[in-house]
Amino acid sequence: MRLIQITDSHLYADKQARSRAGIPWQQFQRVLEAVITERPDVVVFTGDISQDETAASYALACEALSALPCPWFWIAGNHDQPELMAAEHPLLEEVDLEQWRLLLLNTQVVGKPHGELGSVALSALAERLEQDDRPTLIAMHHPPVEVGAAWMDAIGLQDRDAFWQLLSAYPQVKMILFGHAHQAYAQHHQAAGTDIGVYGCPAMADQFLPGAEQFAIDEASRPGYRVVDFNAHEWQTWIERVVV
Repeated sequence: MRLIQITDSHLYADKQARSRAGIPWQQFQRVLEAVITERPDVVVFTGDISQDETAASYALACEALSALPCPWFWIAGNHDQPELMAAEHPLLEEVDLEQWRLLLLNTQVVGKPHGELGSVALSALAERLEQDDRPTLIAMHHPPVEVGAAWMDAIGLQDRDAFWQLLSAYPQVKMILFGHAHQAYAQHHQAAGTDIGVYGCPAMADQFLPGAEQFAIDEASRPGYRVVDFNAHEWQTWIERVVV
């Protein structure tokens, strides 16, 4: 099975609106065109679909995403309006990937750049993991790890310690995909006596400079997406970049 992660398109209702280093709609189109050529079985969009938080920006995204040759799913980022998203396309908590499960977590804290699951969502996650021991992939917006950029680490998942403590009881969790960081990330983290692959993804819009103490755009990098190929027992994953 081939899953593709896209993230952080930061679209405006105005297709010609500019971001710091490009035009988000043009960047979105180029990335989506490349994703379609990968012939994915499923696409997961890990948040910050919109920048201006308008209904029109989500309608624009959905119209373009309808060209995908497969099902697609999305979660809200810190810039998003979940009610407007749900009016255009469902916000699901779980997707059956046959031999695997995909769990979609909402880490949004309304009005704040950082993320948090909270005790209720953590308890619900534990219940869901108790119900099924198939290999599990978790998708979320905020990084549950430090990515090495001080300003970004300050606005990642605030209750990451509680999240990892929970995962220590569930060895079926094999992979975590996150957005928000606007940069590639790939590390293995120990939990439940096993390695969990933790992966960040380039943004569809502007890229952030890895390792920066303060906010900075990576002008040398390009938009991209993550490919994950997996079967019942193993996976491979890599980043593809797109010329805009």
